[in-house]
Amino acid sequence: MKTGQDSPNHKDPGLQPERTDLAWRRTGMSLLAAAAVFLRWMPHHGWFVGTLILAAVAVACAINLTHRRRFRRAAYGISRGNMPPDTVSTAVVAASVGILALLGIYTVLFLPLQR
Repeated sequence: MKTGQDSPNHKDPGLQPERTDLAWRRTGMSLLAAAAVFLRWMPHHGWFVGTLILAAVAVACAINLTHRRRFRRAAYGISRGNMPPDTVSTAVVAASVGILALLGIYTVLFLPLQR
């Protein structure tokens, strides 16, 4: 593991901070994939889909911009032996995904198709 300011030292043989960081990155990539699916809907459902695209990309960017803070927090928590869960970030991303899913369902079921 690289040492220095960007990646604090920790003694976790299971590499928990790295696994958690990868899970957050996969979540961000999944949101970008959802934005690509929404992009395909735009010709059929109109401008409203643009809000779904922007929301998915915004949440993915927020995940990417805050990954270093989460990694440092996890590594320092492991080295101190005390790491509380990051419930706020998890709740915000879960709520965002839920809202995007509901808006996607609304788009498909209730917005008229454009011809």
